[in-house]
Amino acid sequence: MHDAAALYRLLGDEARLRLLRALSLERLNVTELTAVLGLAQSGVSRHLGLLKDAGLVREDREAGFAFYRLNLDGAGEAGEALRSLLLVQFAEMATAAAVRQDEARLHEVLRLRKENFQAHGNDSAQLVPGRSWAAWARALGLLLPPLTVADLGCGEGYLTIEISRWAKRVIAVDRSREVLARARDLARRRRAANIVWKRGEIEDVPITDGAVDLALLSQALHHAGSPAVALSEAVRIVAPGGRVLVLDLRAHREEWVETRLGDRWLGFADEDLRRLLCAAGLERVQVRVGARRTGDPFTVLIASGVKKARRMAAAEDRNRGTGHDRRKSG
Repeated sequence: MHDAAALYRLLGDEARLRLLRALSLERLNVTELTAVLGLAQSGVSRHLGLLKDAGLVREDREAGFAFYRLNLDGAGEAGEALRSLLLVQFAEMATAAAVRQDEARLHEVLRLRKENFQAHGNDSAQLVPGRSWAAWARALGLLLPPLTVADLGCGEGYLTIEISRWAKRVIAVDRSREVLARARDLARRRRAANIVWKRGEIEDVPITDGAVDLALLSQALHHAGSPAVALSEAVRIVAPGGRVLVLDLRAHREEWVETRLGDRWLGFADEDLRRLLCAAGLERVQVRVGARRTGDPFTVLIASGVKKARRMAAAEDRNRGTGHDRRKSG
């Protein structure tokens, strides 16, 4: 009786049930579980310890990492009954908002795991030491001319620093003073000295007209109050013949991102994104899939276009007529 009561008390916690459900779908480590559940790592570790002690979770060691998986057979004589009960509950939980969020984040964790070129299951042919997306990005950057790049909505600066490896100069813009402080600190540690950090909105960019060769909005457009205004600002700061590059989400139905992540738009349909870029004054517009995984509610779109030279010439004529530029700082 004591053991049974302890087991049912252990299961009387929503976070632990969500954790067990995630592990019923995929073997995960603590870092991945933290991302899936949106809980502090200390809390995830504590829950795992209790569930492991109860025999509900099994720990496997691989390449120095600890991975966890559901292990209902370890629950003793009550295991079979518990297995049936939990599997039924897991199925009924599938439509709950919190569980749908967990599954969406699980798909993102698995996408990142795959794109890191780690070993996939037991398929040794997939393990290629030294191959990484970061190395590919840096190699492709060497093929580009020395550009001046604006990273609009730069966040904590991870992509900004990667760009700085091949760009002549990077101007990074974000609305958050705290986020920019962390980005500056990271750049200092990485010895990236060719970055200028500016606080501002992507709908009111503190950069002079025509000052950059490339304006980048990576997962920033769905945070804009007006995506059309944000794209117009990106076009404004690009020189004639320069490019605007957008990485963002295809239209989806995951409404939880609005409250949890502050998203203002649930992605963009391909044709809507194309129209936005064209309306902003870009030509040779392309929209294509950048990343997609079966079952993942989030698909990444890549869109680009070239600034029309005639629009920039007309803007310069107007500026000369008024005697001042729209922005005072470069």
